Amino acid sequence: MKENSKRSSFTSQIGFILAAAGSAVGLGNIWRFPYLAAKDGGGLFLLCYIILAFTFGFTLLTTEIAIGRKTKQSPLTAYTTINKKFGFIGIFACIVPVIIMPYYCAIGGWVLKYLETYITLNGSSASQDGYFTGFISGQWEPIIWMIIFLLITSFVVFNGVEKGIERYSKILMPILLIMILGISIYSLTLKHTNDNGETRTGIQGFLIYIIPDFKNLTLNELMITVMDALGQLFYSISVAMGIMITYGSYAKKETNLMKSINQIEIFDTIVALLAGMMIIPAVYTFSGTEGMSAGPGLMFVSLPKVFSSMGKIGGVLGLIFFLIVTFAAVTSSVSIMEAIVSCLMDKFKWTRKKSSIIVSIYSVIVGTIVCLGYNLLYFELKLPNGTVAQVLDLMDYVSNNWLMPIVALFTCILIGWVAKPKFIIDEVTQGKYKFRRKGLYIAMVKVVAPALLLVLLLQAFGVFNLTA
Repeated sequence: MKENSKRSSFTSQIGFILAAAGSAVGLGNIWRFPYLAAKDGGGLFLLCYIILAFTFGFTLLTTEIAIGRKTKQSPLTAYTTINKKFGFIGIFACIVPVIIMPYYCAIGGWVLKYLETYITLNGSSASQDGYFTGFISGQWEPIIWMIIFLLITSFVVFNGVEKGIERYSKILMPILLIMILGISIYSLTLKHTNDNGETRTGIQGFLIYIIPDFKNLTLNELMITVMDALGQLFYSISVAMGIMITYGSYAKKETNLMKSINQIEIFDTIVALLAGMMIIPAVYTFSGTEGMSAGPGLMFVSLPKVFSSMGKIGGVLGLIFFLIVTFAAVTSSVSIMEAIVSCLMDKFKWTRKKSSIIVSIYSVIVGTIVCLGYNLLYFELKLPNGTVAQVLDLMDYVSNNWLMPIVALFTCILIGWVAKPKFIIDEVTQGKYKFRRKGLYIAMVKVVAPALLLVLLLQAFGVFNLTA
């Protein structure tokens, strides 16, 4: 196959499903999902997330994959193909992964550092107070680990769709699922008695995680949970960042899109739920509800303490856990980089080799700035939503709180009111395949999804703030 003479494609439907699921199953599911679930009371967050995943998430996922396959273009040029006036959506959709890629590699470097710590049998040091802060505030070590993570990602993307992304997704995703399932089941068997004689079990933590608590629930708390779950969906299913349009453009015309989308949706939701099941019962058993309120530090601060409390088996579990997170982080970073590479190839007709090298160089430069944001370039900036940000937080805020909802909102307007839902429905039903949730899709893309996205954007811009 000659570069740019014929668009690359996944060789099989299962290859497409695993690659797309691999993109969706990343740090968003294994890191962000559990701490949001813990923060928002477990079962209530879970209920909101599942409802939104099979309505809102389904709508955006279907729209982007269908746009990709119909246009056979990367997001930068796909929107222009549909309607020239909406070409700006493609620019925003391409900017999102450009912003995300460097800081995702920085976080991926943190994961590799913890993996190395457990491989070298130094897991106990990771449980010490100040270990995480000491590491990320170091000047050179975070940069080195960031570059190693980037090199792994670049290697897969450099090898292309069939020999790179599809091949490694087929290997990593089944292993990832088996490991997550195994450690999730083990979490349920845990039991611990603290110094006060109080005994907590993994089953108790699991029940907190899955059973919604409506007692004393206020409308404000419900809205916080709904907005958190809505924001999480962008991370979980990789929409509004050009990835699913890119992967959709590699799907063959004979692929049953609706069946594939359903399987991606189910796979991603199961992994997200298992990630919470893997983490929350264990944290609750050894740290109680206080440990569950650790927020973003749940994975890098609270969990190592949990593993340390388990004795020798904790070191093994820590190793397996950070291996799982490494696999998940790599599959997602590959999709983020591929979205950028695909845009460059389509727009400038560059080869995959040239595009991959340019993206890698850019990621090293900006990724280094992100790492230095915790030492030499440290600052504190108050954001419109009331939080305080450093370099990484600022990039995350712009990409995920502003640009992604904007991309999703205007995509819904384009498909719902300009090109019309039939544009997507015709692509999904090509080959006489059925679109069983067609009525739901039309209602969501025209009315419900834009309304939810508008509320999310108003919150992000600080028009109103929901406070717990």
